[in-house]
Amino acid sequence: MKVCLLGAGGKVGAVLAPALEAAGHKVRSLRRGDPLDAAGCDAAVDFTRPDAVVANVRACLAQGVPCVIGTSGFDQAAVDAAARESGLPCFYAPNFAVGAVLMMRFAAEAARHLPRAEIVEAHGEGKLDAPSGTAKATAAAMGTDPVIHSVRLPGLVAHQEVILGGPGQYLTIRHDTTSREAFVPGVLLALERLRGLPPGLTVGLDALLGV
Repeated sequence: MKVCLLGAGGKVGAVLAPALEAAGHKVRSLRRGDPLDAAGCDAAVDFTRPDAVVANVRACLAQGVPCVIGTSGFDQAAVDAAARESGLPCFYAPNFAVGAVLMMRFAAEAARHLPRAEIVEAHGEGKLDAPSGTAKATAAAMGTDPVIHSVRLPGLVAHQEVILGGPGQYLTIRHDTTSREAFVPGVLLALERLRGLPPGLTVGLDALLGV
């Protein structure tokens, strides 16, 4: 597959480009300031900035290229509308780490029995959106409107803890991403399944994993 990688110079992109090539894909790496030329590619992968995603996706769709989005904090409704209008699929995951998807699923199940909960999410200081997309997705899946605490500090990658409490007990569900290599299997799965998705925006790695 020919993949146009937007954000190839970023922290995730720097890990993802060689991983895509190792998996047999041909990568067209685009960095900030490069013309957005995705023509001839089978898919585009966006790990850029929240304020750039919608324009990036529209440009790719206009060139007939469906998109996998790993950047959070963008206007999902705008991307969904653009993808439907173009008749092409787009896929977005708040978190591409399989363990994070399981953490969200476990938290949703636990909230059925322990409805009082709070979420603590921690990322490196360069992450622009807060709360994170993962924390928002977790809260939505739990359906109990938990308070979310956001931490931005150097030395962190991506970490989330869901703390649920009841009389005489509490339960902690935690996931830690210690290296961005954790995102690679999820991105590869999304690329594999992308063309089989319906036009519009599909959200969540769980939609592909069946969890």
